[in-house]
Amino acid sequence: MIDSTALTLQVRISEAILGIALIVHCAPSSDITFRMPERSAPRRAGDLSRQIERAVQATQIDDIHTHLYDPAFGDLLLWGIDDLLVYHYLVAEALRYLPLPFNRFWQLSKTQQADLIWEQLFLQHSPISESCRGILTTLNALGLDTRKRDLNSIRRWFAARKPARHVDEVLDLAGVNTVCMTNSPFDDLERPIWERGFRRHPRFKTALRIDPLLLDWPRSAQRLSEWGYQVSRTLNAKTLGEVRRFLEDWGTRINAGFLMVSLPPNFAFPARTAAAILIEKAVLPHCGDTGRPFALMPGVKRGVNPGLRLAGDGVGLSTLAPLEYLCATYPQHKFAVTALARENQHELCVLARKFRNLHLFGCWWFTNTPSLIGEITRMRTELLGLSFTPQHSDSRVLDQLIYKWRHSRTVIHQVLLEKYQDLEDTGWKVTEAELRRDVQALFGGEFARFCNFNPQSDVPNNPS
Repeated sequence: MIDSTALTLQVRISEAILGIALIVHCAPSSDITFRMPERSAPRRAGDLSRQIERAVQATQIDDIHTHLYDPAFGDLLLWGIDDLLVYHYLVAEALRYLPLPFNRFWQLSKTQQADLIWEQLFLQHSPISESCRGILTTLNALGLDTRKRDLNSIRRWFAARKPARHVDEVLDLAGVNTVCMTNSPFDDLERPIWERGFRRHPRFKTALRIDPLLLDWPRSAQRLSEWGYQVSRTLNAKTLGEVRRFLEDWGTRINAGFLMVSLPPNFAFPARTAAAILIEKAVLPHCGDTGRPFALMPGVKRGVNPGLRLAGDGVGLSTLAPLEYLCATYPQHKFAVTALARENQHELCVLARKFRNLHLFGCWWFTNTPSLIGEITRMRTELLGLSFTPQHSDSRVLDQLIYKWRHSRTVIHQVLLEKYQDLEDTGWKVTEAELRRDVQALFGGEFARFCNFNPQSDVPNNPS
């Protein structure tokens, strides 16, 4: 038996449907006609791609993080084929094949190590990894014939180069205007050069690296004491004042653009650790006084395999709660951040949307591969527009600038083509001048703006 309430409901629904049908049938056709918006003739995808490519290739890059040195530092500036081959990325890759004990490998000369790596990664196996392909990109760009596979002739070519001339030629070939070094007063080879002074190369900028200060305070306290700073292992007011003096002295001496530190995945802030106390009581006050940004690079697990030395560091998922706290608690301070773990990238983008004093930069170390550069740059573009720096080279060997930027430019071009094509599909046309403006922002201009930005306090007004 049909329920009367249900039957009544069905009747009313039928009446409603019939009423809608009558309205549509009786309405004048002009009342129900939907018109598509007028659009100008679409630009061909090939034309757009070429315009973006011109902008990407022609724009000079300010590389905001490298491990290169001013030529005045002599042998600390690495360059040439052997330094390219014994780069720690390739060491870890080659030792996956070599049955040689790690300690035996490290006893070999640089040339012998390079010979082994060349044999294993380029002759015994196809060099398809990003690090191996990068060497071939570099050699090809320098005019060397990679088809010959002749390591000794490559060595002779580099041996005939004049270092001072080679520096500028590589920078020009890479399309790089300036590079930012990583400068540590705790490096016993680097510090004396700063102390005696030298004529600076105008294309090498500086950043003050303070990992030992924050992550190994007992040893750093001893070093500061030896250098005349009145510090103790106890982080009392006097010691913290002396640490601030140390930061001011070295920031001024090297004319540092910003301070930077790489951090373990479990870094905590605020906390009662030496690192957290030093950041709160010395680093942040220094940055507040000078306007220098503080760059944090979280996610490094040091010495996962100590036998590999520099090649033995790993990656871990970082908690970003300390960064959120820093950005919220210190709104007038500037924080530049690149996270090592792929899994941190989305949360980091969301944080950057919430805090204008946070600047995201680069794809670092294990994320510095074309597939991840593309993925991360797309995500950042979709969430942040153009208010980030998509890449830094992280180069340790001068010649790496060539391949790292050639490969990155290719990926960034692809991402921009997708995004500008999406705009054109809406009818919005971007001019070639606007393309050049946008690329210049991505290749250093936006970071420069951020460094000079003076964010006002975001503390809400007192309602009383």
